[in-house]
Amino acid sequence: MQPPSAPSYSSGLVWFRRDLRTEDQAALYHALTQCQQVHCAFVFDTDILDALPRTDRRVEFIRETLVELDAALRTLSGHDHGGLIVVHHAAAADAVPDLAAALDVEAVYTNHDDEPQAIARDASVRTRLAAQGRALHTFKDHTVFERSEVMTQAGHPYSVFTPYKNAWLKKVDAFYLSSYPVERHAARLAPRPAGHRRPVPTLAALGFEPAGLAQLKIPTGSQGAHQLLADFIERIDKYEDTRNFPAVKGPSYLSVHLRFGTISPRLLARTAHERASQGSPGAATWLSELIWRDFYFQILYHHPHVVTDSFKPAYDAIAWETGPEADALFAAWCEGRTGYPLVDAAMAQINQTGYMHNRLRMVVASFLVKDLGLDWRRGEAYFALQLNDFDLSANNGGWQWASSSGCDAQPYFRIFNPVSQSEKFDPEGKFIRRYLPQLAGLPNAALHAPWKAKPLELQSAGVQLGGNYPLPIVDHDTARQQTLERYAVVKASA
Repeated sequence: MQPPSAPSYSSGLVWFRRDLRTEDQAALYHALTQCQQVHCAFVFDTDILDALPRTDRRVEFIRETLVELDAALRTLSGHDHGGLIVVHHAAAADAVPDLAAALDVEAVYTNHDDEPQAIARDASVRTRLAAQGRALHTFKDHTVFERSEVMTQAGHPYSVFTPYKNAWLKKVDAFYLSSYPVERHAARLAPRPAGHRRPVPTLAALGFEPAGLAQLKIPTGSQGAHQLLADFIERIDKYEDTRNFPAVKGPSYLSVHLRFGTISPRLLARTAHERASQGSPGAATWLSELIWRDFYFQILYHHPHVVTDSFKPAYDAIAWETGPEADALFAAWCEGRTGYPLVDAAMAQINQTGYMHNRLRMVVASFLVKDLGLDWRRGEAYFALQLNDFDLSANNGGWQWASSSGCDAQPYFRIFNPVSQSEKFDPEGKFIRRYLPQLAGLPNAALHAPWKAKPLELQSAGVQLGGNYPLPIVDHDTARQQTLERYAVVKASA
């Protein structure tokens, strides 16, 4: 990173958002090197929170992480009294300029957020601050490469992953993966000023109820993130072999920490890159997935229309199923009542924990779109509500990939068979039995398609099809043919 220059401001404010850590935090580093005194703030943005259910695991995750962040800032600064971070519960577009005025800082520092609504909010904040004679400085922090840093030779954004990945790997070096040395300048951190000496608000004060993170064993904050990373490093070399099996401890489980920035993406990419360079196939695969993350962020930045429309406009001509019957199918999908055990177990996982294994995200998305004939946007919205690690760019990219409407998506005629996926990736049924205990007594051969089980097998296992477990709500072979017919409009326009 560039060596710091002499401070140019007497005071500044760091606006924490999806970057809840002190280690290798770009905005915090730049504020500390450019300001003689630095205040810190976080806003529970009512423009976001008001639409959420009153029990939301993500809000609890943020709240618990802020408590740790406040303590970490205090330790880093050397202050032995009170906290450092000022926490407000208000509309951020108003609260940040108001706080900057109240503290009389000369500049506000924050990291980029390239979601369309966030860009609009930041533009409003910049305008308000400028009217006060204050500056807004923003920085890259959530990705290794962002926006227009990795472009084609013609200067256009990539829309196909493999050439993007190759260009990413060609460009990356020690500089892009290095950390910001925040600790060297921490003495400039200011304690909470008078009038702002309130602790991080409780969930109840925010209008939310506990969501059971402790019971779900979801570690919060930077400490939790580093614990998960240390555990994953012991398994990373086998990642390529284990990542597709939901009953196996294969993933890093760091996605929610990447979402809220409790760990540096540069640290993760550096760790994977170094290990991959030493010949680890698992690390190389994991690095590729981190690059996918950067890829989808730049897609969202350059093509914001994907938030509401298909990346490929022709796919918006598809006629999806609508009406009461379609609504009933959607409800069955959401509630895990499709009659396909792997799909139902996956939906039970997301509903109970806020997490879903990546292989299963592809399976249930394909089922919703290509077995039930429902608009991918309905599934995307449900995931956005349920996922702890919900990130607009990745969620949208994943759903458009599954529906074949996105950039570099699977072909429209590729339709996952939920039974063969189950037999291949949960062959012993360990995952299914965990989330669908009513099927636990079935033999492995019958578990993946209970409607094909022998009557004696069902009776012995205590399974009543149409009773304690539903019959399939759709026939896959029939649905496949209907999907090919539905997608014919795309083929015709090609």
